[in-house]
Amino acid sequence: MAGDAAIRVSGLIKRYGDSVAVDGLDLEVWRGETFALLGPNGAGKTTTTEILEGYRKRDGGRVSVLGQDPQTADRRWRSRIGIVMQEPNDVYELTVAEIVRHFAGYFPRPRAVGEVIELVGLAGKERKRTSALSGGQRRRLDVALGIVGNPQVLFLDEPTTGFDPEARRQFWELIRSLRTAGTTILLTTHYLEEAEQLADRAAVISGGRIVALDEPRRLGGRDLASSTVGWSDPRDGACTAQSDTPTKLIAELAARYGGEVPGLTVTRPSLEDVYLQLIGQER
Repeated sequence: MAGDAAIRVSGLIKRYGDSVAVDGLDLEVWRGETFALLGPNGAGKTTTTEILEGYRKRDGGRVSVLGQDPQTADRRWRSRIGIVMQEPNDVYELTVAEIVRHFAGYFPRPRAVGEVIELVGLAGKERKRTSALSGGQRRRLDVALGIVGNPQVLFLDEPTTGFDPEARRQFWELIRSLRTAGTTILLTTHYLEEAEQLADRAAVISGGRIVALDEPRRLGGRDLASSTVGWSDPRDGACTAQSDTPTKLIAELAARYGGEVPGLTVTRPSLEDVYLQLIGQER
């Protein structure tokens, strides 16, 4: 996919006084992929994203989003990106249809208002005032405002904070549909399960630097890590063993117990295990 990057970052640096928030960060996000930025508070995720969005100036390095430098890009470039911030848009007196129609007027080729409202799951709520929406519905409205301009790149900052599990999974389906339609999505999230479900690739940022970047299932060598095999022995009780060849160990256990292995479990390190290890190494 060389040459097909929607976002290119090389040697990005951002300082706040004597503090270095982003320290020589390199990154590429391919067109049409969903990319997750993971990291603890203060790691540099938000600063990096704001620079990519054109809302914050950098102190060093090169940045290109859709072939232009966000720091000097014009309104035409801005019409090609969508932004869903962590804090909701508060326009309490407008209805859902009114605010989506209002935002659509900022773009040269917006999506149809009704199409956007249906896509984010707010059909039937067109005449409802935003002040009367639930938290999940408000977040869906935020996404509607982010995609009404038909963006080629969509920035999502902690999009499901405060969602209950059902609402979060419904939101995931919306994000998957946008990706299927060809939208490039840059997602920042504290929910590791969300990154695992949605992201084609993920990067862990700590101390303003990327410490790991790969598919979620491979991040930090997760796919190569030893498995933990557990079983219940009638005499010794609960037993566990670390193994790089779990299938071989299970076969040996099956032979020992004459078929079924009592209480058999096989686990690899979770994304959370790997993430905590990665950010711990950098502190």
